[in-house]
Amino acid sequence: MDYDLSADSTVFDVGGFEGQWASDIVAMYGCKVHIFEPIPAYAERIGRRFARNPLVSVHTIGLASQDETVSASVAGDASSHLRGGEGAVEIALRCAATIIDELECDQIDLMKINIEGAEYDLLDHLIASGRITRVRDLQVQFHAFVPRAGERVTAIRRALAASHYPTYMYDFHWENWRRRDA
Repeated sequence: MDYDLSADSTVFDVGGFEGQWASDIVAMYGCKVHIFEPIPAYAERIGRRFARNPLVSVHTIGLASQDETVSASVAGDASSHLRGGEGAVEIALRCAATIIDELECDQIDLMKINIEGAEYDLLDHLIASGRITRVRDLQVQFHAFVPRAGERVTAIRRALAASHYPTYMYDFHWENWRRRDA
């Protein structure tokens, strides 16, 4: 939660769940936060939570490498379209590069990603599209249940190192990468 943010900052909360992390960021820094939560019931609750806060925008979509509709299991903070489970719902995924461009975000001061295994494809896309260079701080939780997780996280870290450097790293918990020119 300790970042160089101000009221002029833009933050992306990718995988908003209940909105607590976003709430803490807004309370600490008074900045604009875009919450991306594809599970409709969770996004609706987050929307009600922030209905009177103009600093928070809730998007009922997940950020991904392409536009598609998929089925996701609903399992609290472990909800995922990559795991089977009870209570599946249809969710909308949108191309992250397109969304970043549509929102006219030339600078994302902080992007938090906690999307239950889908972080690998999203980060590959952000790196390949060049949009990762618009992100000053990237806070990500990698998940180990994904096939070849160790190999994939190593490849992503190598690619990130071209534009960012790690400020902390706790394997398969949380890590942060700061853009080299920040």
